[in-house]
Amino acid sequence: MKKHSLDNCLAAPKQPQRRWSNQTLLKCTCHMLDELSHRPGHSHSHCTCPTPTIVSPPPPPPPPPSSHGLSVIEKCRSLPAACSHTCINLSSGCADAAAKSNTKTTTTTTTTQLTTLTVKKGKSRRLSEFTRGEFLNEKSWYFRKIKRIEAEKKLLLPENEHGAFLIRDSESRHNDYSLSVRDGDTVKHYRIRQLDEGGFFIARRTTFRTLQELVEHYSKDSDGLCVNLCKPCVQIEKPVTEGLSHRTRDQWEIDRTSLKFVRKLGSGQFGDVWEGLWNNTTPVAIKTLKSGTMDPKDFLAEAQIMKKLRHTKLIQLYAVCTVEEPIYIITELMKHGSLLEYLQAIAGKCRSIKMQTLIDMAAQIAAGMAYLESQNYIHRDLAARNVLVGDGNIVKIADFGLARLIKEDEYEARVGARFPIKWTAPEAANYSKFSIKSDVWSFGILLTELVTYGRIPYPGMTNAEVLTQVEHGYRMPMPPNCEQRLYEIMLECWHKDPMRRPTFETLQWKLEDFYTSDQSDYKEAQAY
Repeated sequence: MKKHSLDNCLAAPKQPQRRWSNQTLLKCTCHMLDELSHRPGHSHSHCTCPTPTIVSPPPPPPPPPSSHGLSVIEKCRSLPAACSHTCINLSSGCADAAAKSNTKTTTTTTTTQLTTLTVKKGKSRRLSEFTRGEFLNEKSWYFRKIKRIEAEKKLLLPENEHGAFLIRDSESRHNDYSLSVRDGDTVKHYRIRQLDEGGFFIARRTTFRTLQELVEHYSKDSDGLCVNLCKPCVQIEKPVTEGLSHRTRDQWEIDRTSLKFVRKLGSGQFGDVWEGLWNNTTPVAIKTLKSGTMDPKDFLAEAQIMKKLRHTKLIQLYAVCTVEEPIYIITELMKHGSLLEYLQAIAGKCRSIKMQTLIDMAAQIAAGMAYLESQNYIHRDLAARNVLVGDGNIVKIADFGLARLIKEDEYEARVGARFPIKWTAPEAANYSKFSIKSDVWSFGILLTELVTYGRIPYPGMTNAEVLTQVEHGYRMPMPPNCEQRLYEIMLECWHKDPMRRPTFETLQWKLEDFYTSDQSDYKEAQAY
């Protein structure tokens, strides 16, 4: 039998009457939701359907079961503006083809609501609010495609309490979801699976038509979860501030009297860093230049670079004060200071951070460096001391005083320039040849700082010994309590050939997915 096509339905205005086989069913739904049932004895040569006459013969017997799915789903594109049809040709002998509908008949029209469509062999998905991507975005508990580590960080914020929860897309299973629940100071994860016939479950003994029903059930009864679901996770999105100047984006100058100095965060050879307030409302960090210590143009070169670089994992420039001395650079504030001081303070209190959190910090730094990589910038001083820490273990790269835009693959430093030997790649330390790959080497050193809580690299070795030993192939051994997979990433960063070191984009996804393949963190609902 010739397969029905869209052309048969939308042919020229006049066609000979066509007989339709009992084996084929064509449904056409127009913008008025009228239904035209093409059956034996009913002729409908073209689908303009202003006021169709419905012929309702006795329904044919149901066809035998078949595994055939939807054979043709085509959207009409050449119809008059007054009529918008969707023609669905269902294969002969398909039991799933006859989609159930609630039909209300009037004198001239039959209104129908198609509730189910067969979209793949042997499976169906409802066209309703729980279909992936339909109306889930309206739910306060749905956090879309965030990763598990990000879900944990959000749920452990002080704004969330015991029992706070969120639902997110599964990272490893395309059609499934994950439920993340705060249980005291930890977060538990449960996989939400979909049923072939539509619906969801965590434990097979209890299924739900929609995710909303699932949430309502576990809010009333933990039913095997670690705790009843309480309030959805608080969504806190901090926008990236473009600047404090009210003039234009290109004018970063502000009145220094609008700044209030609160407390000193640190001090260096060329100036101090203060926590402050702008207009008594916005927390900021204020970097000052001591008079006579360096050329103001060199000091402001960092601000010029920061104006061009805008990324959530880079410290953002807010404003400058350059009209008179002392010169100020105003940036966003990270309350916990440098990553180096943060790690050392934790070690000093005999505390620790979960390895998963340390890996996430590394992934955040890699994300910021991947952005610099994409913009053809090199940092040249990547180390824990130049990474700042905010609430929720958020980290951002700072100190762009040595950063440079490279037009070629590498940058040659000027004679006499000084760099931290233990963090610097051998080709840069020995030959002043800097590239994004020398930043990758430094990132590998930073990873050792993370897992050792701020220990100085190459302990017990002088700078001269490090230069000599590294040139001859020496690499730091695996630090205590470091996972083998992470140490392998370090060794990749320290490859002698710069071109064989990974890109920061590769490092980012490796670290972001470090625990994704490990399904042991997913809990099963307890059976009672």
